[in-house]
Parts: sequence; C-alpha cells; structure tokens
Amino acid sequence: MSQSAEERTTQPSMLVRADEIQQQIQQLSGRDLQLWSIGILVMLVLTSGLLALILPNLVWSQLFVHIDRFYLPQLFFGLISLVLLFNIYLLSQKRTLNSTRLALIRELVLNERLESLSLIDPLTQLLNRRALNELLPREVARANRLGSSLTFMAIDLNGFSAISSTFGALEGDRVLIEFAKILRNVFRGADLAFRQGGDEFLIMMPDTTEEQADHPVQRILREVDQWNLTNKKGFELSFSWALAPYVTGSDAEDVLRAVDRKMYSKKHNLVPVF
Repeated sequence: MSQSAEERTTQPSMLVRADEIQQQIQQLSGRDLQLWSIGILVMLVLTSGLLALILPNLVWSQLFVHIDRFYLPQLFFGLISLVLLFNIYLLSQKRTLNSTRLALIRELVLNERLESLSLIDPLTQLLNRRALNELLPREVARANRLGSSLTFMAIDLNGFSAISSTFGALEGDRVLIEFAKILRNVFRGADLAFRQGGDEFLIMMPDTTEEQADHPVQRILREVDQWNLTNKKGFELSFSWALAPYVTGSDAEDVLRAVDRKMYSKKHNLVPVF
C-alpha cells in the first residue's frame, strides 16, 4: 500500500482549474455590477441634460437660458440616439457576459464530473488511490489544526487471488463489489473508504481513536459472517485488518507504512477457506 513517487507528485489540475473558473465567474459578476452602475450614471446624466433643456430656468437657477425651437428636435433626436446606442452597447456587453458565464459554468460542471469520475473506483464505487493522494493531506492538516484523532484502517481480503483463479474473474469482481457495499453500510459519512487496488482497502476515520475504530471492525466481521451464510458459491469470505493512529505533527506517510507493516504480519501465511 506504499505510494509511488509518481502518485505522490500527482497534481490536482482539475481542482486548480475549477478554482480558476469560479474566480472568473466572480469577476464576471463584478462586470455585471459595473455595467449596471455605468448605465445608471449615464441615464442620470442624460436625464439631467433633458431637464436642462425642458426647464432651463429651473435647472440653471436665476440665469435665463434661451434655446431656439429650431434646435430642440435635433437635441432630442441626439439624446434619443445616445440612449439607443448606449442600450445597444449594454445589451451587447450583457450578451457577451452571459455567453462567457454559461461557457465557464459548463466547463466547471464538466470538470467536476470528470474529477468525480477520476476519484471513484469504477468497480466498487469507493474512492480510489488518486482520491487518497488528494484527501490525505487535507485530513492530516485538519487533525494537526484541531488536535483531533485520525485513525487509519487497512483491510485486505484473504485468499482473494485463489477465489478469482478458482471461481473466475467475474466472481472475484462480485466479491469486491459486495465487500464494498459492506464497508459503505458500516462506516459513517465522515469516514473515507478507498480501494487501493486489487483486494486492498483503506479507511480514513477522522475524530476516531484506535480503540473506537474497533467497533466498525466488529460490525464488518458480523456483516461478513452474514454474507457467508447466504453465499452458495463454495467459499467463505474473510479479511485481515490493521489499525494505526495518526500522531499530531508526524508524517502521514509513516502512518501508512506502519499500517502496511501491521497488515503484512497479519496476512503472512494465511490461506483461503473453501
């Protein structure tokens, strides 16, 4: 279960792009406000100008302003033309902003869907190794910040290779799917269940001590026993597990290596039950 150098250096590019898109959408909202502000300001200026033409003596206080009637239609036509041109400009800018915003939202939704698919194991629908690479630093940072407990549970199915070779790959897939269902039934929403690959699973349990983590283990054992009672394929499902708590301020990789070593010692010399 140790991570390769390539996996450790995986960059969450889609997450970065999603943040950039959200920032661009916020900037477009600012442009909306700017356009409306300009529109209101221009309308106030034009209204003031119109009042100055209609009621010059009122606008210009004690001064007497004379405007030749010959020029009034031209002035009104000019003002109306300015209003129309400005409205056309506003509508054009608004249409451009809406089009850009829609394209960004579509890209954001697509990226979120692609990211979701890239973080989910297609067979078991559990989180995959890439998800672990992205979520592990967050949970460790949270545990360090709050001083809270964080416990890791490694789970390996016993004799899975023998089951697949004896009963076929499809049966092996069925076992993985059924075991993943058991994990989803047992663990809380705050717990994170990962399929590491093959028959290896890892559970990250925030706000859980090593002693508290024994309770879900017992539930998994009962669920597996119940599954074996209904399984008529000629084999029994069993698993090995190991627990390792995260120590505040330590390296998360050390915890993963520790739980890996514990698992190896438990799995040593185990044989499948038929």
